[in-house]
Amino acid sequence: MTASPGRSEHAERFTLLRPLLFTIAYEILGSATESDDVLQDSYLRWSQVDLSTVRDTKSYLAQLVTRQALNTLRADARRREDYVGPWLPEPLLLEDQDPSADVVLAESVSMAMLVLLETLSPDERAVFVLREVFGFDYDEIASAVDKSVPAVRQIAHRAREHVQARRRRFGPSTRNRTHVSRPSFWRPRPMATWRP
Repeated sequence: MTASPGRSEHAERFTLLRPLLFTIAYEILGSATESDDVLQDSYLRWSQVDLSTVRDTKSYLAQLVTRQALNTLRADARRREDYVGPWLPEPLLLEDQDPSADVVLAESVSMAMLVLLETLSPDERAVFVLREVFGFDYDEIASAVDKSVPAVRQIAHRAREHVQARRRRFGPSTRNRTHVSRPSFWRPRPMATWRP
C-alpha cells in the first residue's frame, strides 16, 4: 500500500521539523512521554490540513504543537494538584541515532530550568519557551497561544521576572567549587614527576 502524494508531503514536512517540535513540547511539558503523545496528536491534526493554505510550515506546526502541549499541561495541572511534593520533569534520554536532535536540544534549557519553569503558569511557560529559547516573534507566539500581541508581551515580561526572581544570583566561588569537587588528599603533580 503506497501513501498518497499529499500524505507524503505532510509526513516530510513534519519529520523535517520533528526535533524542534519535540523540544517545544518537552520544554512546555517536562515529559518525553507526554511530548511524544502531543506530537502524535499534532501529526494527526496536521495530516488533515490543506497544505495550500499553510504559508509557513514551521510557524503553523509550532502553533499546533504549542496548543496541544498547553491543553495537556492544563489537564495535567488538575492531576498535579493531588500529587504530594514537587513535580519534577522527566529526564530526557537521547538516542545516538538522531544527530539533528542533539542540535535542537543543545539550544534547549537545562533540567534546572525545567524545574524553574514548573513555577510558571501554562501560558507563561509556553510564551517564555517560544520567545526566550526559540526566538519566535511575538506575532507568532500570539497566534500559538491564542492571545493578543500586547497580552503576549505582558505574559513574557511577567515570566522573565518570575524566572529572574527564582534564579540564583551568585554561584559558589572558584575556591569553594574546587574544595567541594576535589577530595582533600588530591594535589596536582607537575607533569615532569608524574609516573604511571
